[in-house]
Amino acid sequence: MLGGDCLNVGCVPSKGIIRAARVAAEVRNAGEFGIRLAGSPTVDFGAAMERMRRLRASIATNDSVERLAKLGVDVYFGQARFTGRDTIEVDGHQLKFNAAVLATGARAIILPVPGLAEVNPLTNENLFTLTALPPRLTVIGAGPIGCEMAQTFRRFGSEVSIVSLDPRIMPREDPDAAAVVQRQFELEGIRLYLNAKVKTVERRGQEKVIIFEREGKEESVAGDEMLIGVGRAPNVEGLNLEAAGVAYGKQGVTVDERLRTTNRRVFAAGDICSVYKFTHAADAMARIVLRNALFFGRSRATDLIIPWCTYTEPEVAHVGMYEADAKRAGLPVTTLDVPLADLDRAILDGQTSGFARLHLKTGTDRILGATIVAAHAGEMIGKLVLAMKAGVGAATLSSVIHPYPTQAEVIRKLGDSYMRTRLTPRVKKIMAALLRWRRS
Repeated sequence: MLGGDCLNVGCVPSKGIIRAARVAAEVRNAGEFGIRLAGSPTVDFGAAMERMRRLRASIATNDSVERLAKLGVDVYFGQARFTGRDTIEVDGHQLKFNAAVLATGARAIILPVPGLAEVNPLTNENLFTLTALPPRLTVIGAGPIGCEMAQTFRRFGSEVSIVSLDPRIMPREDPDAAAVVQRQFELEGIRLYLNAKVKTVERRGQEKVIIFEREGKEESVAGDEMLIGVGRAPNVEGLNLEAAGVAYGKQGVTVDERLRTTNRRVFAAGDICSVYKFTHAADAMARIVLRNALFFGRSRATDLIIPWCTYTEPEVAHVGMYEADAKRAGLPVTTLDVPLADLDRAILDGQTSGFARLHLKTGTDRILGATIVAAHAGEMIGKLVLAMKAGVGAATLSSVIHPYPTQAEVIRKLGDSYMRTRLTPRVKKIMAALLRWRRS
């Protein structure tokens, strides 16, 4: 199907059901805001999934064959494979090209665990075909997909357990950010089995049982469905890349900073060649490929500033370096924090569990990276991406006026925090002397 993973089995359907699950959570918590409901709310899982599919279908027209044909694009369906350095065969058709782009994406990794394949686990590729809510859902993996879907299905009413080899959820995110989300998961009743090494998976009647080891002890957890969310592998198989002289490995196709493969006629974009396996990263890379392949451009993927967001509640959004990254790169780093509890709007919204964090090169206001943990962190991080792209420092953030009250004011407060760091003891003495002189 056209539209790739994002439209069909990724961003679009997942955000559709995340929204429905958030509504369910808001209804359950309505009493906190003085809203009294008669009886407990009932989740119609089938209706929530039907809504998602209906909305997905409406979005799909943007990627339809009909739209592409009207734009003058010839579409061929079938397994494509290179037959030479400038030729492709697909469904019996021989196509010769001046330039080609590989954009075959990635797929969910299935762990080589004994018994796992036999229980037919869910991945993002078939999760959204469910029509009935599983009473118990077990998730292997505590990354973005695992965490988003664990919270979503818990809010729908499933009993949810997460089993992960990592010592905490969201292992690639800022530890403090992950801790905020982990506390929320525990409050919502999601069971966490961390530091767990999965040994085998068994089917016991209708149950799917994960057997794992923690701290030298064997444990197990049973569920009605099992979701695998441990990462993605690039789709390089079956393309006959050798015939085109395109080098590749387990991490995907090898590209240079202009996204050219080892065959200068062949470019690549998206999950097949990038560590940033996000739709918006693939889109940005596709734009670079178009400029470089068709218009003799010299755009570089290394110039991209790519943010990302995990859409749990609260959301966790990040851009640039983490503090540990800066230290490994030998950059002196100053970290500034503003808790959401300092924001009037967050207090009024009842959404104070979070913070904004800015990493600056010490002695300057240059932004190296940032993390935001908030209800709409994904919407807020863009301001910091723009600042980094435009070379705007933290001092400028302090002078940007935001409507009051908004949670985005946290970005101005980060700027204010930087300005306060400039009040060194010497500066304070000079200012005190100046004020005494003005009073005299």
